[in-house]
Order: sequence, then structure tokens, then C-alpha cells
Amino acid sequence: MKPTADLYDEHGDDLQSCTTQFRSFGARTSFEGAVTTVRCHEDNVVLKATLGEPGAGRVLVVDGGGSLAAALMGDLIADLGASNGWEGVVINGAVRDVEALSKINLGVKALGSNPRKSRKEGVGVRDVEVSFGGVTFTPGCHLYSDADGILVTRA
Repeated sequence: MKPTADLYDEHGDDLQSCTTQFRSFGARTSFEGAVTTVRCHEDNVVLKATLGEPGAGRVLVVDGGGSLAAALMGDLIADLGASNGWEGVVINGAVRDVEALSKINLGVKALGSNPRKSRKEGVGVRDVEVSFGGVTFTPGCHLYSDADGILVTRA
């Protein structure tokens, strides 16, 4: 993958640039792929079910509403995603099991961490447009992520 700075230099405003300052938690520091989305709040049932499907090189973008009150993903779910062929996960929310995440072959970006588990009520939706950091993430768009940030193609 080309660095995001080079991609932006080549394509400019044809790419959306996410202003949210995520932390990187996974073993992969650079990743890219077609976007699949989940919107959920402190409940990770839909997120886990999605990562349990074949990823086929996709990136899961999760809008957790920016909540840091409970982790939406930990090492077990990240390992599930990696073993199913997902390239990465971007979470507008929290993760847990930070040391273990750093060893899993998956790109993981999130706002922060919290050891508290999320609820398991199954409240959430997938394959809908989600927006944060000045970017609208539309299922099927392409996402590029590295140490400089996140770029997304426009719908």
C-alpha cells in the first residue's frame, strides 16, 4: 500500500481525510480494503457477528458513538476477524486487551481502551452509512490507513 500522504498528494480531495486522532492497537500498522460498517453503542454483538464472517480483505468501520465507557472489541474478537481474513477494524470507541491486540495480525484503530466489557443485547445495525471525523463511511468505499491517518474514497 502506498503511504496515505502520497495517496492524498496524488488524489487530493477525491479522498476524504478522517480528522479523528485514532490510536493504533493491532500488529498491522498499515491496512486497506473495502468498507463494511456497523453502528452500535456499548454493545458488540453485531460487531462480533460481522467479524465472524469471511472478511475477504475488507475493513470494518464501527461507529460506537465515541464512547470510551466500554470496549467494543478485545483480543478474542480481533483474533476472530484476523482468522476470517479481515484487514482491519476502525472503532470510533474503545478496545481492550491492548497487549494481546498488538500481537494479532489485524489493523486496529480505536479512540482508546477500557477493560470493561460491552453489553450483549444485540443492539446495532450494519451496512449503513456512518460518519465521524469529517468522513462519511459508505459500505463499499475503499479505506486506506497508516501511521499518518485514514483516507476514504467518496461514494
